[in-house]
Amino acid sequence: MSMPLVRLSSLDLLKGFVAVGRRLSITQAADDLCLTQSAVSRQVNQLEEQLGCRLFLRQHRGVAFTPEGERLFRSADGALQQLQDVMGELRRSEERRPVTVTASVGVVGLWLLPRLAALQQLHPRLDVRLSASNQLSDLRADGIDLALRYCSAADAPADAVRLFGETLAPVAHPRLVEEAARDPGALARMALLELDDPRPWLQWRGWTLARGAARGRARPAMLRLNQYDQVIHAALAGQGVALGRLELLQPLLAGGQLALLAGQAPRPSPYAFWLLQAEPAPRADVQRVAEWVRAEAAGTAALSPS
Repeated sequence: MSMPLVRLSSLDLLKGFVAVGRRLSITQAADDLCLTQSAVSRQVNQLEEQLGCRLFLRQHRGVAFTPEGERLFRSADGALQQLQDVMGELRRSEERRPVTVTASVGVVGLWLLPRLAALQQLHPRLDVRLSASNQLSDLRADGIDLALRYCSAADAPADAVRLFGETLAPVAHPRLVEEAARDPGALARMALLELDDPRPWLQWRGWTLARGAARGRARPAMLRLNQYDQVIHAALAGQGVALGRLELLQPLLAGGQLALLAGQAPRPSPYAFWLLQAEPAPRADVQRVAEWVRAEAAGTAALSPS
């Protein structure tokens, strides 16, 4: 007849019994459990009292099973080993799972990466994986925890969290900005750096620059690149003037690596940046990263010209 669950001995007593049974030594079992010998002996004695029978015969060098003890050990050892195996797999599975965050190549390179040191200082044991891609992902199917999306409010999923908007203005290396301020004709010799993207607000044709001698030219020099971080790297290298997405460039503008071109008022774009998460109730590490992203985004939004 089975014993009711409520009367079953505690797991601590069974652990002590099985540890002794595996070693046939109270001393070695105590080492395995990080307990004292007396504590393990008390666990075994208490289990024997609850069952009303002897489980071990104490010998000069170790212990030996009684028939009752051997019978209990065969069942208890197998049950605890199954628990150890399953719980070990669950724990390893959790430990192996980094928090995967996806965003466009430009957002990863210009907004996420420069801030990751702060996240690592805040949560030094977090394991984060960045997936830079301009393709939309199925978060659950692709094993992605969080996504930063760039879209209009109408296209944002219902559960998306708005992070910050987008403001555009011409930017360049400070040396080029100074040249243009001293000599309006210098601007005519500067290439326009453009992202190869169909969205009109990200292209130069919507902007009119006072380019001096360029007015007489058929068209300005143009360098087109297919990734936005490449556009900004070219601007940092002094290769021309870029349309700056100011929220992404705040650290570069604040640090003086880039400067705004004089006489060009910033313009808002119809898109914004949004945070999506794959699960409505994610695991703790994902929650920590999501909270950090929202906090960083609040700082970005507070400094936004829009």
